[in-house]
Amino acid sequence: MFEYLSKIEGKDWAVVFATLIGPVLAVQAQKWIELLRDKRRRKAFLFEQLMATRASRVSAEHVRALNMIDMVFYGSRIFGILRRSATEKSVLENWDIYLEHLGNQDLQKRSIDAWVATGSELFTKLLESIASDLKYTFDRKQLTRGAYSPQAHEEIEFELTALRKSALSVFKGDASLKLDVVGFPVDPDALEANKTAIQNIGKALATGTLRVDIVTKD
Repeated sequence: MFEYLSKIEGKDWAVVFATLIGPVLAVQAQKWIELLRDKRRRKAFLFEQLMATRASRVSAEHVRALNMIDMVFYGSRIFGILRRSATEKSVLENWDIYLEHLGNQDLQKRSIDAWVATGSELFTKLLESIASDLKYTFDRKQLTRGAYSPQAHEEIEFELTALRKSALSVFKGDASLKLDVVGFPVDPDALEANKTAIQNIGKALATGTLRVDIVTKD
């Protein structure tokens, strides 16, 4: 057998090696392709969520999508080494800047209009960076003015916010509920009996005599 193996040439060994290792590499390559597809699918879904809710940035769906950015654009680990593309780094950098602005309470207290305007600009940059990573082509007008938000939705959102704040003020004791009593339920028979009793007491006080009728029932 050893004599037979010694007669096999190098090119024949290459054929044997390719025959043995080929299926393994094919399976591994298929796994890599599936991982890449899943990664892109998650990125695309996150982008869709942000685009769909960009006119309602306080909605639960919008906030949830923002909080998923760090995970979805985390990058990939190859042989234990973290690798991120330039576009993934750009997304994370823009998200970090936007997140810091969202927590800027000082600017919000000084000028709410300036805070909102700056936030809109930073959010648009974030959308641009995600679109670039996905190889989507959107201009700034589509990202900023392409959203539709009915006036009724804005009014409902405003009213719900005002209602939550008012209820919280009452529960905390900072405000009170105003009650306006317009009447009480009255029993006519009880009212007449009470009236008669008051009249009898008045007569007794005036005359010094209190008449008492004792009624017995068989």
